[in-house]
Amino acid sequence: MTNTLFMLGASFLLGGLKHHVQEYNRAGARLHAGLLLLATIALVTPSAIARTDLAAGAAMTQKLSLGLAVLLIVGYALGLLFSLKTHREIFASGDHAEAGEPAWPIGLALGTLAVVTVLVALVSEIFVESVQEAAKVFGMSPAFVGFVVVALVGGAAEMTVALSAARKDRLDLSVGIALGSASQIALFVGPVLVLLSYVIGPAPMDLQFWPGAVVMVFVATLVAAFITSAGRSAWFIGALLIMVYAVFAMTLYVLPPQAQ
Repeated sequence: MTNTLFMLGASFLLGGLKHHVQEYNRAGARLHAGLLLLATIALVTPSAIARTDLAAGAAMTQKLSLGLAVLLIVGYALGLLFSLKTHREIFASGDHAEAGEPAWPIGLALGTLAVVTVLVALVSEIFVESVQEAAKVFGMSPAFVGFVVVALVGGAAEMTVALSAARKDRLDLSVGIALGSASQIALFVGPVLVLLSYVIGPAPMDLQFWPGAVVMVFVATLVAAFITSAGRSAWFIGALLIMVYAVFAMTLYVLPPQAQ
């Protein structure tokens, strides 16, 4: 929700304030919107079945979530194959690397990625513990912390890159980061966590979430798909996306979800 509404909206807003009208390849946006729609449908289904019968619903939800996790990972892999291999010419962007920018050796790049990943994992553990205590002090609901605070801080690095690219009129990169990271979380990270929960978790994880959260994700996906279908943007479109995000953030802060 943060990526599809706030990050994308902020990119449109900041880029539009500097450039009158910006254009981007809408094929990539449509691909990611389609993947996000698939993920949203996968989230709606377990919640719907779980309410049919409390006794049998839990067992069915667990089995269904496991199958859906595998299906979403396959869908994400097919999306990568489609965009990077079989039809990559459709998603070709006008964005190029800056002149004179040296390319890193593959060994150095992989080593840096491994070190940064470990450091991020350590910092994330400390941050989550700290934000839980802060949430109690400021009276923030767990939903607000997860959907807003953790999402904004956790995506600060990629958000900075997306906003900087938008200001440089490289909106293809901004849209790709915003929607690409959202689809990666929904179709890869989440399903992988479900699978890993059977190995390292105290209990198997499922894809049944608070219905209000599912509705917000569904609305965010539809808004992002509708907005990015034009292939052009201006600052006002970004402002509208941020306002939609603000509506959800205010709702989560004022009306926390009930315990399931």
